[in-house]
Amino acid sequence: MDSIEPLDVERVRPPHGVEPAMLSLMLATFTIGTGEFAMMGLLPEFSHSLNITISQASWAISAYAMGVVIGAPLIAILGARLPRRTLLLCLLCLFIVGNIGSILMPSFAGIELMRFITGLPHGAFFGVSALIGASMVERARRGRAVGRVLSGIMISTVIGSPLSTYAANHVGWREAYGTIAALGALCFAGIWFFAPRDRPHPSATALTELGAFKRPQVLLTLLTSAVGFGGLFGIYTFLTTGLTEVTQLPGWLVAVYQVVWGLGMVAGNALGGTMADRSIDRTVIVSLTASIVFMLGFWLLLPSPYAMLPITFLVPAGIIMLSPALQTRLMEVAGDAQTLAASLNHSAFNLANAFGAWLGAVLVSSGLGLGSVGWGGALFSSLGLVIYGLTIWQARASASREAA
Repeated sequence: MDSIEPLDVERVRPPHGVEPAMLSLMLATFTIGTGEFAMMGLLPEFSHSLNITISQASWAISAYAMGVVIGAPLIAILGARLPRRTLLLCLLCLFIVGNIGSILMPSFAGIELMRFITGLPHGAFFGVSALIGASMVERARRGRAVGRVLSGIMISTVIGSPLSTYAANHVGWREAYGTIAALGALCFAGIWFFAPRDRPHPSATALTELGAFKRPQVLLTLLTSAVGFGGLFGIYTFLTTGLTEVTQLPGWLVAVYQVVWGLGMVAGNALGGTMADRSIDRTVIVSLTASIVFMLGFWLLLPSPYAMLPITFLVPAGIIMLSPALQTRLMEVAGDAQTLAASLNHSAFNLANAFGAWLGAVLVSSGLGLGSVGWGGALFSSLGLVIYGLTIWQARASASREAA
């Protein structure tokens, strides 16, 4: 039995039905997800065109991540009173402007600034999209609805990342981001026509949104996200290098394994959404426990190309089940601070990206081998499991005090 209250989100009806609205949100999360992951595949061509090193070029990725971390709470607070459809349209405008600015800037410093601006709407967009997705269906299907909305991010790892690598080799990074900006305009049209036209929220204020930080359940859930996802990014950062140098796979086969990784994310997200509708607590516990096993498998089985094929699928599938479960849980425990809490999950997600990549770099540079990111990731999942255990304990203790 979950230790949280039922989700209280006002039901809304899209003007042309749920399915077109859901597909519009999925396309938008796919486009923004592709915009985030594209730079990883474009990095060699990007650095060469600007005559800078790969290490220097990677600062553009960091600038985007910093925009996500800062933008999610800031925009959630400033836009809390707006209708959620209106807020999404404003965020898409900022995303489009940032991508066009990235193309037009002649210097790397200017591009870094534009990547920071492009990252600003990221967390708030995903958080508000999840709220809209949940509001369009009945209570029993809200976990699956959140999973569907967020599936666009997962699909971007299957389609968007390989296409960005292709663009790096055959087109150019500016053309790639021009395409992403055009997709953003298409998403704007889709949400304009198909998203539900909800009412403004005049009672929402900065103080009510900031009230999320006073709720232990919100903070513990965010901490679970910031720590629990760390292993995913630690392994993903060194996946290509590990498959090339340790597993000894040729380049074309590494690309196949990368697609398998993306398919694992899509499958895990769908399964996590279905499981979350039955029990959020059980979904989180199963996800973190399974990821510990699969990440240790990565550490032990990296030299084997045959064993690594299922592991490359299972590692992301196991851990990404957390995504719809934690996103839905934040809606459950946020009270009046729905927008901020939902948006902060993506700031926590990007903190996990930073933590995971950092620990992976420390382990590999210390001479422990590329496989060590596997047991390092298992440590993140273990710590996330402990934190979530505290989350359940605190919720039940609080409920017992209220009952007494």
